[in-house]
Amino acid sequence: MSTNLPVLPVLIPMITGIILLLYRSYGPLQRGFSLLSSISMLFVSLALFYLTCTRGILVFCAGGWDAPFGVTFVLDRLACIMVLTSSILSFTGTLFSLETIDSEKETHGFYALWQFLIMGINGTFVTGDMFNLFVFFEIMLIASYTILVIGSSRAQLRETFKYLAINVVSAVIFLIALGCLYAVAGTLNMADLAQKLRMLPDENGMIALIALLLFVAFGVKGAIFPFYVWLPQVHTVAAASVSSIFSGLLIKVGVYALLRVFTLIFVGDVAFTHTFIAVVAVCTMVLGVFGAVSQMNYKRILAYHSISQVGYMIAGLGLFTPASIAGAIYFIVHHAIVKSCLFLTAGVAEKITGTKELQKMGGLMAQAPLLSWLFFIAALSLAGVPPLSGFFGKLTLIKAAAAIPSYFMIAFAMAVGVLTLFSMIKIFLYAYWHQAPQVYAPEEGFRCFYALIPCIILVLLTVLMGIFAQPILSLCDDAAAQLINPEEYISTVMHTVGGR
Repeated sequence: MSTNLPVLPVLIPMITGIILLLYRSYGPLQRGFSLLSSISMLFVSLALFYLTCTRGILVFCAGGWDAPFGVTFVLDRLACIMVLTSSILSFTGTLFSLETIDSEKETHGFYALWQFLIMGINGTFVTGDMFNLFVFFEIMLIASYTILVIGSSRAQLRETFKYLAINVVSAVIFLIALGCLYAVAGTLNMADLAQKLRMLPDENGMIALIALLLFVAFGVKGAIFPFYVWLPQVHTVAAASVSSIFSGLLIKVGVYALLRVFTLIFVGDVAFTHTFIAVVAVCTMVLGVFGAVSQMNYKRILAYHSISQVGYMIAGLGLFTPASIAGAIYFIVHHAIVKSCLFLTAGVAEKITGTKELQKMGGLMAQAPLLSWLFFIAALSLAGVPPLSGFFGKLTLIKAAAAIPSYFMIAFAMAVGVLTLFSMIKIFLYAYWHQAPQVYAPEEGFRCFYALIPCIILVLLTVLMGIFAQPILSLCDDAAAQLINPEEYISTVMHTVGGR
């Protein structure tokens, strides 16, 4: 279906960001307009999701140029699921920021940068062109560099520089891959690439090399082994609302790009490419959870678990069956919600105790019981305890692995789940259950209950995802079917007449 609607997830945060830049000194306007934009984006994403379910794939060709010549935006089931997830986390992150971001960060453009970050993230989900995927990556990353460094502490500047350096190298690799891809296929439109690469023999291994370069570029964004070194320290210095977006959405962009590219474009040698992905997935799971078990910093433990859980997502891609892809999609949404909630609880705990170190924390169960139970439920969901969403995400992936069968994947997935539960219990015992080592002096003016409202929303969502796992998995099955059998995507994009 040809329509202008797919551009809305990019247009709304872009316009909001521009307006907020013009009125940086007006704090109430910054906060109010950011919240209004997030609510609007939430309703728009729900409407777009309904339209894709009832009318099929939505396509917009900018400037009246037909694909593959013009800039194309495409909304299929997967893109809509990701945009909806982005809208939910943008809304909860904005709510949390209203209570925790100080006036200095406001005047330095925090809310405008937040909107540009969401614009870049949404753009990667809806673009139908590889070059514009690169463009939206860079918009997202420039906004993330700047929002991360607001405050200008020594630690922030140091970790932002590392993050910047790694992503500059990643961007160069991405550009090299795009140049090679255009030289081989003569196009960068995803649907057109899917058609042409099917007919091109890979006699000299060039297509396999391009696939590997793109895997590296997306792997850096997704914090996949061995490219995850930037993530733990970045989370340690970032504000809690920023960490919730970084872990909930930013690294999911890399995972989404892998899902899109390795189901639509690079499917000529699945025995090689997807087996390689499965091996990397296991390494990511195992090394990530070992990193979490060894840490005693609240946010660093959560950051390493983000790495570990990404392993589950790309494991679904590596297994490359409709059931495993559906499980990966469900797991992406589950992890985005739960990990965002956990980072927000970490932010509240830090506001109360003044520290991120577990040895210096304790007694939060008595001082903040609501915070404690919200963390406990989200932690159990992350570990995969039934009947929460994490259980059904892992169960779906394990069942898909058993159907192949892939027993090594099952063994590692279950072992990592046990270690995840162990490290979540460690946080709960040190920060919440043990006696407080000192009398805490929470930040002046901090209202704990208001900061916990977005956490309540996210915990309710993980509970509902568990209760209604079957209908949600059915939606993920439909999205997976479109990925595994991309003929509808290709046909809709290539036969859409631009501007009409």
